[in-house]
Amino acid sequence: MQARHSLVLASFFALFIAYLDRVNISVAAIAMQETLGWSETEKGFVLSSFFIGYMAAQILGGVLADKYGGKRVLIWSMVAWSIFTILTPIAASASFFALILIRIGLGLGEAPLSPAVLSLFGRWIPENERSRAVSIYSSAAIAGTIAALLVTGFTVARFGWQSVFYVFGGAGLIYALWLNRTIHESPDLHPNVSSSERALLAGSVISEDRAPIPWKTIWSLPAIWALLVTFFCTSWSLYVFMSWMPSYFTSVHGLDIGSAGIYTMAPWAAMFVMMNVAGWIADGLISRRWNITTVRKMMQTIGLLGSAAFLLVTRFVTTPEMALLSLCGALGLLAFAYSGSAPNVLDIAPRFGGVVFGVMNTLGTLPGIIGVATAGWLVDTTGSYDSVLLLAASVSVFGAVVYIVFGSAKQLIE
Repeated sequence: MQARHSLVLASFFALFIAYLDRVNISVAAIAMQETLGWSETEKGFVLSSFFIGYMAAQILGGVLADKYGGKRVLIWSMVAWSIFTILTPIAASASFFALILIRIGLGLGEAPLSPAVLSLFGRWIPENERSRAVSIYSSAAIAGTIAALLVTGFTVARFGWQSVFYVFGGAGLIYALWLNRTIHESPDLHPNVSSSERALLAGSVISEDRAPIPWKTIWSLPAIWALLVTFFCTSWSLYVFMSWMPSYFTSVHGLDIGSAGIYTMAPWAAMFVMMNVAGWIADGLISRRWNITTVRKMMQTIGLLGSAAFLLVTRFVTTPEMALLSLCGALGLLAFAYSGSAPNVLDIAPRFGGVVFGVMNTLGTLPGIIGVATAGWLVDTTGSYDSVLLLAASVSVFGAVVYIVFGSAKQLIE
């Protein structure tokens, strides 16, 4: 296996574990709510508090990665969030406030991961492989979500809700130790890169030189603002359903906690498959010399408008099987948007991929706070998920329109 492919695979499993630690509470919260007596609104605060920390450290993570190296930031990020995961049951037993603080800490720990990985990709991945590399990496979020939904429901039922946090947190610490010995900051620092791969990367990726971050340019480009807005809209549906889908199947369709976890897996499985399919399609079109801006806009349009259509259909389904199919369509098509947004960071600013991704993910994390908490409030207020689905569809349509009008894949920052 080529060294750059090993890096993508190693990064995949880092994000996989991050999502195990992030998503397990969406299932465990059902049992925690019964034990600790939360309302739906309080559960919404618990689920959304992670994103406060996650948003707060995104730009900082990108700055540190681009300045001091993605590998170092990645390792410390993983150690930090794993420790906060292990502390979660202890905090929950202490007080509601302590749990909120630990969830914020978990978000702070995970925030630098993706900016660090994008910084590494800028030094390792050629232009015509970026859609696939980012899609493979991003799909780990879906694989981790599926695994968390599957394992958490079983583990909670068998060993209690506290156990999942100890097991997943411990796995993260072990993997961080292995990762520290395995990945390298750049091809020049890797002892086992083949001469052919070294020659390929020398002419197609950015150098190791550390240039000052052009903040004024970053904040002034309409294409970057379009990317920020669109990623916010993409993340709205992702985070709302990541946090609330198990509860949706439980409260709307009457499934028990184990069945809700199983039903919830299928839409994420569809998204995992289609995210990688979309990456191959995007890179294939770029290799055939399609205009890169056209490819990015096509991916965003399919992802956001297609997802919105299926979310509207979900409002009218009457059985769990129909809901399963419509949500598979919604998340399966939403996956295409990630082949339009995440690689676009490296299109526009390959040298500053970490910091630009940090800026993008900061705004993209707001739905985890606003959207997840709003969903809980809407369910409490209206007694149904209808308004949650309608709002998510409307946000997706808005994001598609903004990117179609203002998006670009030209390199705008040297």
